[in-house]
Amino acid sequence: MKLIIQIPCFNEEKTLPATMKDLPSEIDGFSSVEYLVIDDGSTDKTFETAKKLGVHHIIQLGSNRGLATAFKIGIEYALDQDADIIVNTDGDNQYYGEDVIKLVKPIFEKKADMVIGCRPIKDHPEFAFYKKILQQIGSWTLRKISKTKVRDAASGFRAFSRETCQRLNMFSQFSYTMESLIQAGNMGLRLNSVDVRINKKTRDSRLFKNILEFIFKSTNTIIMMFFLYRPGRFFTICSFFFLGPALFIGLRFLYLIYLNPDPSRTYFPSLILLSILAWAGFSLISLGLIGIKIKSLRQIQHELLYLSRKNK
Repeated sequence: MKLIIQIPCFNEEKTLPATMKDLPSEIDGFSSVEYLVIDDGSTDKTFETAKKLGVHHIIQLGSNRGLATAFKIGIEYALDQDADIIVNTDGDNQYYGEDVIKLVKPIFEKKADMVIGCRPIKDHPEFAFYKKILQQIGSWTLRKISKTKVRDAASGFRAFSRETCQRLNMFSQFSYTMESLIQAGNMGLRLNSVDVRINKKTRDSRLFKNILEFIFKSTNTIIMMFFLYRPGRFFTICSFFFLGPALFIGLRFLYLIYLNPDPSRTYFPSLILLSILAWAGFSLISLGLIGIKIKSLRQIQHELLYLSRKNK
């Protein structure tokens, strides 16, 4: 079996050597373990450093396209190189490299299709209290959308079987970690998680500048994932914000007409508002039904994409 460990990098000249040093070069059961660096438009000497370290495969994107795009391109390349299992890790040496062995074991033993390396969120020494809370809330939300039990949904340290990679098709430009988890869960793939160790922080995250940006981007991604993968439930929940007040106004109207009539009063404003709210609510339900149909078509497209990748 062939294992490829991919490392998306953007200006990781200083941290890449430490990241590579911890990664295993041999694992029992694998005929080869190879490294893949995706240079996402780095302006430092990431490319030269990767060459000096003896990285087997290096892809230069030329411009900074973002982590999600680098991840997707790396996966496609690894598939073309006939990788049986693909591991993704970060170039900032956040994760303990030797734990790659923990990640690949369930897939190697045919017990899982995708394995997430879970960080010790509650005991993480470098996570502020608010970040621990947000990480737990985000993971809980993702578990509900993806129908999985993964404890660390944001972890980028994960392993994929070849077939899983052939089935994934990312849309999000911010967080491939969330979307790949949702897709895998909704396709009924076997997801597993293992506890992994972490190294000391080497730099601040480049995905967001501050906590407000992190909240905004994460919330936006979760809403979009909810919209794409749970359209019926998404629009039904939204419709309650209109149908609920409409029901209240309708019951109030019936009460005033039949139980407390007042000939001097006119109810046209309330009826107009009732009509607008009811129309908006039922329109959202209709959008939900359309979304369910589009979701079915997208699932067919995913299956066709999987078959085309598999038959390459």
